[in-house]
Amino acid sequence: MKLHADKPDLHTITSYGDGWIAVNGQRHAHSLVLSSSGLLVPWPCTRFEDLSAAHFEQLLTDTALPPGWLPELVLFGSGARLRFVRPALLQSLIDRRIGVETMDTLAACRTHNILAGEGRRVLTALLMES
Repeated sequence: MKLHADKPDLHTITSYGDGWIAVNGQRHAHSLVLSSSGLLVPWPCTRFEDLSAAHFEQLLTDTALPPGWLPELVLFGSGARLRFVRPALLQSLIDRRIGVETMDTLAACRTHNILAGEGRRVLTALLMES
């Protein structure tokens, strides 16, 4: 059996609870975006009802993604419970042929760790409602 060391530069969600997420041990109580490319930035969205197409467009344009790096999949953590956004809000991702998976935020945390650990190009947007 061949073993490989974990990627040390990988952002890993190390714990979570009601209203917070810890990434590499650092606790966050606001919405954020993280990726398997090393991105970790706040996401300016505090309520599911306020989500707009601009929030999802921003995932690819206003964040500090490495040049030429596009995700193959966007995970959207919709908050404490599973809620789906209108497809029109995801049009910028769909047009680029980027897959979108929606799940509650805690499930998105677990899924991010699995996919990023496999070396997949994943971008995860986690909604933490205040």
